[in-house]
Amino acid sequence: MGIIAWLVLGLIAGFIASKIVNHRGSGVIMDIVLGVVGALVGGFLFSFFGASGVTGFNIYSALVAIVGAVVVLWLYHMLVGRRSL
Repeated sequence: MGIIAWLVLGLIAGFIASKIVNHRGSGVIMDIVLGVVGALVGGFLFSFFGASGVTGFNIYSALVAIVGAVVVLWLYHMLVGRRSL
C-alpha cells in the first residue's frame, strides 16, 4: 500500500475508533496517527492469533485497523487519562 492509502485507511480507522471509544473525534491529526498505529497494532494482533493482518485497501483491512485503533485509543486513555476542561 502507498503512503496515501495508509493515511486514508488510518483516518477512517482512527475516526471510527474515536467514535467507538469516546463518542467524539480526537482531531484529524490524532485520528490519523491513532488509525495508522492502530493498523499496525491490529495487523500484529491478528497475525499473532493466526489471522491475516492488513492486506491492502479493503473492508477486512479497515476492520483490522479499527480493532487496532480501538486498542491503541483505549491504552492511550488509560495511560494519559481524560483531562477535564
